[in-house]
Amino acid sequence: MTTINSINQLADKMNQSIVGQEALVNRLILVLLSEGNLLLEGLPGLAKTRAIKTLAQELDCGLSRIQFTPDLLPSDITGTEIYQPDNEQKFVFQQGPLFNNMILADEINRAPAKVQSALLEAMEERQVSVAGKTYKMNPLFMVMATQNPVEQEGTYPLPEAQMDRFLMHVLLDYPDDESELKIIRLNRNEQKKADSTAPATEKIPQEVIFSAREEISRVEIAPAMERYIVDLISATRRPEKYDQQLARYIDFGASPRGSIALDRCARTHAWMNERNHVTPDDIRGVLNDCLRHRLILSYEANADGITCDQVLEMIAKQVAVIS
Repeated sequence: MTTINSINQLADKMNQSIVGQEALVNRLILVLLSEGNLLLEGLPGLAKTRAIKTLAQELDCGLSRIQFTPDLLPSDITGTEIYQPDNEQKFVFQQGPLFNNMILADEINRAPAKVQSALLEAMEERQVSVAGKTYKMNPLFMVMATQNPVEQEGTYPLPEAQMDRFLMHVLLDYPDDESELKIIRLNRNEQKKADSTAPATEKIPQEVIFSAREEISRVEIAPAMERYIVDLISATRRPEKYDQQLARYIDFGASPRGSIALDRCARTHAWMNERNHVTPDDIRGVLNDCLRHRLILSYEANADGITCDQVLEMIAKQVAVIS
């Protein structure tokens, strides 16, 4: 079985367990293959937690779930040194839940900024520093953070610096009525199967993910496509070059991490669609999820009810591909 077939098999297994959220499954796998971290935003009950649990179950890897609360401390997730008088070193580092393959940071915006920032080093550097010592994370490592809409009571907006660390910011909506029916039936069948011993299914090894990443690194991106990415990012920083109305809506554009995210995700998007080169559709296909959390809109945009997605759609129409 080829690597792409194994990845498609993983997606099929996940879609059987997560009904009506095919886009979520696609983005979760895409971010994992792109070696990034994912931020999911949606109301409770939209299969955010179930998604990464299913991914960890189908892959041969571990999962840590961290429920973020207002009283959580940074050491609760990174770990801390424990005094052991019988040990020669006296202080022994006790690893926290961050030391696993898949990390579910559930309702991350219900914790204060100090706890939220404790994730930054692990997400960006793939390491944790405690008491002057550095501890490496697992080779296969991804943080999937979920957040409730900031309008809900008891939530804190994530700092811009932390938002920028997420490769993608995906918005979830309610499933349609047909999917809702399938969810009810799936839940009923799972309750029946819980009473019987189901045979264990074969898990997909971690090596498949590393093989896929190696193949993605060989996906070609032409100079014209590189220029298209740069022009899209430039339009968020200097929108007055394209449209005065657009300039009124953007206070701050995307950082260079936005360019890197578009490049990585577009190449992964092309590979997942079995192409060895990037097309403009690959770039546009990941544009909103890669940049919606990297823009800071103006007061005029908020007053007019303009969203980041609408601004990005305006940019996509204004910026042309120059061959």
